[in-house]
Amino acid sequence: QVQVMESGGGLVQPGGSLILSCAVSGTPLTEVAMAWYRQAPGKQREFVANILRRGAISYDASVRGRFTISRDTAKNMGYLQMNSLKSEDTAVYYCKIVPFSEGVFWGQGTQVTVSS
Repeated sequence: QVQVMESGGGLVQPGGSLILSCAVSGTPLTEVAMAWYRQAPGKQREFVANILRRGAISYDASVRGRFTISRDTAKNMGYLQMNSLKSEDTAVYYCKIVPFSEGVFWGQGTQVTVSS
């Protein structure tokens, strides 16, 4: 029943901004941990950021200070605000939902391309 869908990706020039959305159905965001991962061509999927139970937030060093992870429990939506984008941020970005009860759920990903 849990479904995850990312949106908001696109083409942006270096230094620009994008906000990614993670729509979640089947479980309230008040009862899950949420994370963002990314995967560049030819590379393994890597951790970007997460927000855990009680709101603890972590970022990979490569995005700390530029990206902000957040959630809107009223809308049951998660977000990744990305500022000061660099070419090395180019990847498919995935939302990962981990309910406190059980299971792990991934979206299909959204493409972010940073290029001049």
